[in-house]
Amino acid sequence: MIDRNGLLELPAEGTSMYPLIKQGDICQFTSIKHSPLKRGDIVLFESPANKLIAHRLLNCSYVQEEEYYIFKGDTNYGVDDLVTREKIIGKLVVIQKKSVAIQEKNVIAVLWGKLILAFPLLSVLLRKYINYQEWKKQIERRMSL
Repeated sequence: MIDRNGLLELPAEGTSMYPLIKQGDICQFTSIKHSPLKRGDIVLFESPANKLIAHRLLNCSYVQEEEYYIFKGDTNYGVDDLVTREKIIGKLVVIQKKSVAIQEKNVIAVLWGKLILAFPLLSVLLRKYINYQEWKKQIERRMSL
């Protein structure tokens, strides 16, 4: 679809890229054929479980002369399984929120990417915050029954 239309739009699910990408945000991806990937890019790829995932590129690595990419969600504790180039679908270019579109080169998006890469402890703190919020919602639901 990216090759045909030049762009692929998908709604975000989950909390792995919170707070930059939230549940329901529309993420626009473009082909990587003509643009090299760099550390910090948010990339859409197919996981070994055949799921589409958009996570931040941490690094590239070579195993027996084959190139692999290492990705991680901003709020995930660990990295994803290694990904080969043929599993990469596209690179994030726009996050469409309810009232605003955030371009990949937007100063907030760029600074957030640099911050999350420079301070990995932020991932742990964000995950704890998300888990606490989810726990709070569960308690509120039980109380209202």
